[in-house]
Amino acid sequence: MDGRLLVFSGNSNIPLAQEIASWLNMNLGRAVVDNFKNGETHVKLEDNVRGCDVFVVQPTCMPINHHLMELLLIIDALRRASAARVTAVIPYYGYAKQEKKTTGREPISAKLVANLIRTAGADRILTMDLHAPAIEGFFDIPVDHLQAAPLLANYVKSLHLQNVVVVSPDAGGVARANGFRTRIGAGLAIIAKQRPDVDATEVFEMVGEVEGKTTIIVDDLISTGRTLLRASQTLLERGAAVVYACATHGVFTDNAMNVLNETALVETIVTNTIPLPETCQNQRVRVISVAPLFAEAIMRIHKDLSLSTLFA
Repeated sequence: MDGRLLVFSGNSNIPLAQEIASWLNMNLGRAVVDNFKNGETHVKLEDNVRGCDVFVVQPTCMPINHHLMELLLIIDALRRASAARVTAVIPYYGYAKQEKKTTGREPISAKLVANLIRTAGADRILTMDLHAPAIEGFFDIPVDHLQAAPLLANYVKSLHLQNVVVVSPDAGGVARANGFRTRIGAGLAIIAKQRPDVDATEVFEMVGEVEGKTTIIVDDLISTGRTLLRASQTLLERGAAVVYACATHGVFTDNAMNVLNETALVETIVTNTIPLPETCQNQRVRVISVAPLFAEAIMRIHKDLSLSTLFA
């Protein structure tokens, strides 16, 4: 790629975009991203992007619809301004919960969003820990799918915990938990649950020995916090000594912190793919920055280098 490297951002996570730009020893591209008086999103680029290799940092977090529209309009503006290549950097990919039809008359939202991003003009995607790995296949353009596990595992290892067991809070997360426990050299336990409603969980069985152990619940995201509440209760009932929680995306819906305060979690570890709400900024929530990893990935993509070492 011969064009200049530029990084732009919408409004969903400006601190992360600025940190990524800082790691790249550059400033964010200048753009106006605001609203018209009628509520429509307004985008205007203030830097020349003709022939440039442009990266747009925009996690589609709450309010998801608004931030998704910002991303689409920024991509469209870059394409119309003759950018040579546009990469959508989406640390958190919203609309990922409906990646398949579970009943009749449902949309496949994750596929629709992939189509929208491609239609807007993105040439490739850079993301992290998709809620369902199959979403990568929804794109007909290259997707670089980063993992936060190495960063989170390095932090956990720095705590020098003893007798550790990594816990998957559901059957679907077993592969994720198993990969994490391999990184830190720990045991594995699995909590099986059923979900009677969309945002409700009911634990009904657990496999693995946790009595007297330091347990770490590993998930891809924390939304309402109810999964962590029920999982931590189950672990303590089974004799776990202490319970930690670890997740890539701290979605933290409105009442999530109140729910987490009901748990006996020693610490909840998340990354900054999503801005942390002020209600969650306390000593029990530890935030690990993903900016260095994204900056390295952006530079490697710009220079047409391999990203394989970043997935190790």
